[in-house]
Amino acid sequence: MPTPNITEYLNQWEETYKKGLLTFWLLLLLQQRPSYSYEMKEALVALSQGTISADENSIYRALKRFAEAGLVKSEQRPSDIGPDRRYFSLSAAGRTLLEKFTQRNILVFQAPEVVAALRQLSQN
Repeated sequence: MPTPNITEYLNQWEETYKKGLLTFWLLLLLQQRPSYSYEMKEALVALSQGTISADENSIYRALKRFAEAGLVKSEQRPSDIGPDRRYFSLSAAGRTLLEKFTQRNILVFQAPEVVAALRQLSQN
């Protein structure tokens, strides 16, 4: 039986994981404050503590999908240094989605049995 390439599997897993979490991080960012797409790239990296990044096109496409689904709303605001900017914020539906996702997929890591299993893993 061949020895698995752990680094390769880890990189593949993390890439899939991070793509799936882009929605979470963007909605969490918008829950904190309205933002325009160009500033979201750096804010996303900062909020996720460098664990995720996305280019402006990926962010814009995600925001378009979120708007079409009613998860975000947007408004034009004047800019001091150029053309008006479109600011995005969470809608009530977006906030509900973020809360439910967090309860089902993030807060589960605070459950005592999960905490115990993670501690056991780190002690091995």
